[in-house]
Amino acid sequence: MSDNNKNPGRGRESAVGRSGSAGRRPPQGGAKPPGRSAWTGGPRAASPDRARQAAVVNSAESGAASAGGDGRSGAAAAGAKRGGGARPAGGRAGSPREAALDVLVRTEQDRSYSNLLLHQTLQKYKLSRPDAGLATEIVYGTLQRLNTIDYFLEGFVSKGLSKLEPWVRSLLRLSFYQLYYLDRIPDHAVVNEAVSMARRRGHQGISGMVNGVLRNVLRRRSELVLPEGLPAPKRIALSASHPEWLVRRWIAQFGEAAAERLCEANNEPPRVSLRANTRKLSREALVERLRGEGLEAEPSPLAPAGVIVRGGGNMALTQDYAEGLYSIQDESSMLVAEWVDPQPGERVLDCCAAPGGKTTHLAEKMQGRGEIVACDVHEHKHGLIREQAVRLGHESITTLTADARRLREHYAPESFDRILLDAPCSGLGVIRRKPDMKWTKTEAELGEICSIQQELLEAVHGLLKPGGVLVYSTCTVEPAENGEAVRAFLGRHPEFTPDAPPAAARPEGKEAEAVEEASVQIMPYDYGSDGFYIARLRKRA
Repeated sequence: MSDNNKNPGRGRESAVGRSGSAGRRPPQGGAKPPGRSAWTGGPRAASPDRARQAAVVNSAESGAASAGGDGRSGAAAAGAKRGGGARPAGGRAGSPREAALDVLVRTEQDRSYSNLLLHQTLQKYKLSRPDAGLATEIVYGTLQRLNTIDYFLEGFVSKGLSKLEPWVRSLLRLSFYQLYYLDRIPDHAVVNEAVSMARRRGHQGISGMVNGVLRNVLRRRSELVLPEGLPAPKRIALSASHPEWLVRRWIAQFGEAAAERLCEANNEPPRVSLRANTRKLSREALVERLRGEGLEAEPSPLAPAGVIVRGGGNMALTQDYAEGLYSIQDESSMLVAEWVDPQPGERVLDCCAAPGGKTTHLAEKMQGRGEIVACDVHEHKHGLIREQAVRLGHESITTLTADARRLREHYAPESFDRILLDAPCSGLGVIRRKPDMKWTKTEAELGEICSIQQELLEAVHGLLKPGGVLVYSTCTVEPAENGEAVRAFLGRHPEFTPDAPPAAARPEGKEAEAVEEASVQIMPYDYGSDGFYIARLRKRA
């Protein structure tokens, strides 16, 4: 699946990372705290690199209009060090907390994507870089820890959070997040601004209630720990802030320890990773170039063309990006084209291509020779693919607007040497990039998407030449959408067999038998990259 608009809640296009955390108080008697981040008011030293980078839409796929930087540590789109932007006159109306409140209210009321709303809001407010970073920290921190915040706040709101107006509820949530999880913002600053915001937006009664709740939180802060002896699903759901139904599901699928590890990994910051455009320079040359610009850069241990960058700000606003020297893409996502392994001169079909990250990677692997047909059901998304192709200097890509389930109406059987089906999916491998997905996704949706995936496999396999390669990928950790889907397809189509990927594309440390079966499930905790599934099949000649 290539972007979050192919399937609601998908979220591949948002790179939303997390700052490092220094615990303040334990969630459970004597246990480690749920992670209290040290916010300094300026660019933050992020945990495994970046704090929340969704200040703009960071396309983990293609890097189109993306923030590659330390979103929550200050590289918000509107104020990134390479983009800039003056803060508007008017003071408080343009404050980072006002911006954060606007985003949180609209995310809850409209079920809108938080990454897109944050991008738009930061552009409107034109915050300084530190303020944009604080707004981003507050938005994603609040969304990431939402049910834990609500669990504690319920004890301070007599009529219950659900009875409050949405903006009041969001104001209390974002204020609690700062008081409980962020060490270096003065408590009085949090409370005073919350009260002022309540007074401006409401009336004296609301501001008094907000003041009372937050001051009670401060008085009882040391008491805010989770009770001992909670059942595992409840304990993990509150300590790692995930829906209990999802925790139960993952415990059943992966076991308690792995489920807890997965939930914790979803609260970690996604790294900023670049894909070298190897038609213009090698990965090694890109690393040296970035280091020469004063950035901390190192080769990805997972993706052959990948580079991990720390402290770079918005990497989509650089001259190197404009010149097409790299794309911004998650390391797991980069592996997909490596598994397709297209050869120069071949004809390749990318069934669900927008926004074009994998498509352009295929073109780089083919050295610009041959043809790549990039199909997407949404016509407006073809502009994203073409934009990236032009920026990177690829002329071998053609686009087609079509439902991939009807591609047989456009192409004769056995028309392609290789086919990539990056299928629509639940997106549960990219929660760290889009934390609101946790609260909007339902268990019923997970079953619905599986039938679409099977329909797509049935529709496209006949377009593959004998001896050709079919790669199926998703950015989810759900077995029903991954290994079970592939096994079901193989059971219906004995003409396809698992086909091991090239040695360079095999992730180090993954179970040998999984790779020998020509599939791999990458979990968010494996390499610090997105959760991804990739399977490679070959059609008998």
